[in-house]
Amino acid sequence: MADYSPPDSPNTAGKKEGDKSGKVADFRYKRPSQPKQNAAGGMRTIARGNAPHRKQAYAALDLGTNNCRLLIARPSGEDFTVIDAFSRVVRLGEGLAKSGKLSDIAMDRALGALHVCADKLRRRNVHLARSVATEACRRASNGMKFIERVYDETGIVLDIITAEEEARLAVLGCHILLEGDDGPAVIFDIGGGSTELILIEPGGPVPRILDWQSVPWGVVSLTDTVGAAEGDTDHRLARYTEMRRLVSESFAGFAERIFPVGEQAEAIRLLGTSGTVTTLASLHLELPQYDRRAVDGLIVPSASMREISTRLSGMSPEDRRMLPCIGNDRADLVVAGCAILESILDIWPAERLGVADRGIREGILLSLMAADVEGEKSRAAVLDLRSKQA
Repeated sequence: MADYSPPDSPNTAGKKEGDKSGKVADFRYKRPSQPKQNAAGGMRTIARGNAPHRKQAYAALDLGTNNCRLLIARPSGEDFTVIDAFSRVVRLGEGLAKSGKLSDIAMDRALGALHVCADKLRRRNVHLARSVATEACRRASNGMKFIERVYDETGIVLDIITAEEEARLAVLGCHILLEGDDGPAVIFDIGGGSTELILIEPGGPVPRILDWQSVPWGVVSLTDTVGAAEGDTDHRLARYTEMRRLVSESFAGFAERIFPVGEQAEAIRLLGTSGTVTTLASLHLELPQYDRRAVDGLIVPSASMREISTRLSGMSPEDRRMLPCIGNDRADLVVAGCAILESILDIWPAERLGVADRGIREGILLSLMAADVEGEKSRAAVLDLRSKQA
């Protein structure tokens, strides 16, 4: 996973923006210049005044409801090259839908992954990093206490971002993979605890967000709410129908608003970023094991994704575990993802679906690098003005 250089061109094989929230970056991992002792006994560092070299490492960490993911990259022209990566299923939001808080076991799992991330950040001498947490920490009554514990034990400063910023970062990270340049598009991100849907205007280097919605249904929250897949095929299909009903009701407002846009357009486009769409794309390609190079940027007929979703919804968990690219980690959760995906296809019936194995982390990296470039330009302009005044 650490050998790719996004963004790039789509792979056709198989044929209003909100304010940013929270801290822009976590400077903990910069080489210290003037160390300060914090209350927890850890070392904090102050950003250096000199302009950063464009070959320094940047990092993006995304702690979601189901996964903990890290990317470390260096700028490469207008893009970047990944030099290190990490991903682990932590199920931080397991049980959250019923209890309203993060469990001790789930927090311990997440902390184990975050310790690995902290070690990678130190060893790679990261120049600038941003670490974010999403729906699980937004919803949990003990979310902020967990954030404090993460800092105390790992030194990572997690920023709980809003659903709106989560949507903005997902668009920034994957919009380059949209098929063609014409027609309105919906980009969606099926997470562990929520799903973001974003209607964007075609054209432009960075798309303008026309409308968006976040619903509290992700693969973990929907699975926990509806319950385990027990019983025979009829019971499993009834469970799937209930999932579809819950999600469709949550999408109703967004569906009503975007309907006229889709009706008036000659063509509509759809792009999904999530483990659900990459898993279903792998099944569509009949891959023996997951291959990011084959999946990222793939364009798949929507009818094929519906067929796979229907087939998975009636299978037993044991049979799903036997399928390549699903295994134990996704066997219990993929059905909820299928229900969300089919509900999205109901309200935005594009004939083809773009698949992105990229999103929030890539959006963070691009934001950090762009901000650093602007900072360098501003510093250069100030120095130039001073030299002329001297």
